[in-house]
Amino acid sequence: MPILIFFLAHWYLSLFSQTFFLHRYSAHKMFTMSSFMEKFFYLMLYITQGSSYLVPRAYAVMHRMHHAYSDTDKDPHSPHFFKEVFTMMWETKKIYSGIQHGTYKIEEKFEKNLPEWDAVDNMGDSWISRILFGTGYVLFYMAFATEWWMFLLLPVHFLMGPVHGAIVNWAGHKYGYRNYNEHDHSKNTLPFDFVTGGELFQNNHHHFASRPNFGTKWWEIDPTYPVIKVLDAVGVIKLVKADPEPVS
Repeated sequence: MPILIFFLAHWYLSLFSQTFFLHRYSAHKMFTMSSFMEKFFYLMLYITQGSSYLVPRAYAVMHRMHHAYSDTDKDPHSPHFFKEVFTMMWETKKIYSGIQHGTYKIEEKFEKNLPEWDAVDNMGDSWISRILFGTGYVLFYMAFATEWWMFLLLPVHFLMGPVHGAIVNWAGHKYGYRNYNEHDHSKNTLPFDFVTGGELFQNNHHHFASRPNFGTKWWEIDPTYPVIKVLDAVGVIKLVKADPEPVS
């Protein structure tokens, strides 16, 4: 039981940091927040992603490229140029690392209004930090695992952020249905996306890129959106537009 609780807690806390802070805030600026709250969620991202920490600036630039060039040869992670998901993940890693370390040429339009905190980014992107988090995961499993197969979950802990991204970018552009005729292969994979916190409404999101609610039909439930509404209501964040596009 402790292993299951730990795995689910790590999955969903890391997932929230990714969809809320990296995706909807850093890349799309769907809402604003104070400098204090930005640092709070920055630290939350570091703690919850742990060994798989993704630098917000690099993530945001790469995601903006994905929207601009979705499913073309300039898309950093379109599944339609790869035979399987692991090759796509490796290519995505190379582009992400190039952006992070200044070896990949970035168009100026993708670099505006990005969150940066060098101290946390340098720490989170270091191998020392990644190894320490990874060691912590292993020690927890050594203390509480009751079956050998539980240790097979450890690679997911080590690569939690990229695993979430791979699921969304692969499944969200290959499997499911389409509400809108976008000029790409984006699809809505699940009508109730409890697995990736609303991220698998890719077709909806590519059609309404600034809309904080990724569900557009009444039966499409984006579980992250109610949390965003509550945070907006209590003043933690401020939605740029509560609902910039009409629900269809």
